[in-house]
Amino acid sequence: MPARRIIPCLDVRDGRVVKGVRFEGHRDVGGIEEHTAYYVAQSADELVFYDISASPAGRTLDLDWIRRVARLIDIPFAVAGGIRTRDQAAACLEAGADKVSVNSPALERPALIEDLARDFGSQCVVVGVDSLRDEDGNYHVKQYTGDPTRSRAAGRRTLDWVREAAERGAGEIVLNCMSRDGVRSGYDLDHTRDVADAVTVPVIASGGAGAPAHFRDAFLAGASGALAATVFHDRLIAIPELKEFLARCGIDVRP
Repeated sequence: MPARRIIPCLDVRDGRVVKGVRFEGHRDVGGIEEHTAYYVAQSADELVFYDISASPAGRTLDLDWIRRVARLIDIPFAVAGGIRTRDQAAACLEAGADKVSVNSPALERPALIEDLARDFGSQCVVVGVDSLRDEDGNYHVKQYTGDPTRSRAAGRRTLDWVREAAERGAGEIVLNCMSRDGVRSGYDLDHTRDVADAVTVPVIASGGAGAPAHFRDAFLAGASGALAATVFHDRLIAIPELKEFLARCGIDVRP
């Protein structure tokens, strides 16, 4: 497996970076460019930007801030938020993004994944999956999670959906474990392992990072990358020290 990736996640709303807990109660944590410059200096491997209000509001991404990020950055970055068409994805890539991530729009029209993979290549196509364990003990997919008033069940089991997404051409799966989001208790390792076993494409663990050991455990569970927000935004974990820890644990990471 290639070197594991450390990926800060920046949730964007109204042009600002915000952070919530379990997808609710978002607080402002700073400007987009401020955080971008910080993470480049910190040796992050990639960045992911989610416009969390785009899909619930029925709009797509603001290309202006994508262009500003592209001018600042020399590492790959993905963008997500209301990308429903091939042309919208093309505009994001032309503005400077390296990847586009689709979530609720792909659930609305799964053929979107095939359209994007055909025109831009699977390496540009990420499918985000917001997963929550229900009372029946199974994990199901949620959609429109950027707006708590609109969040609802998508009517799909998570393992079924990730298999379908990969078969349709997704080059990567970001697994957002909703019950762990922002609580810093560790990634959902069993669920991460099950998803990684279910597909042949890279899986990025998301939700729950609170200590360096949590990243190590996610990688040992099969994740190709680990995405986190709170511990990075609040400067609780420095990425260079995290990478040193992981290297001491025998995990291959980029310098």
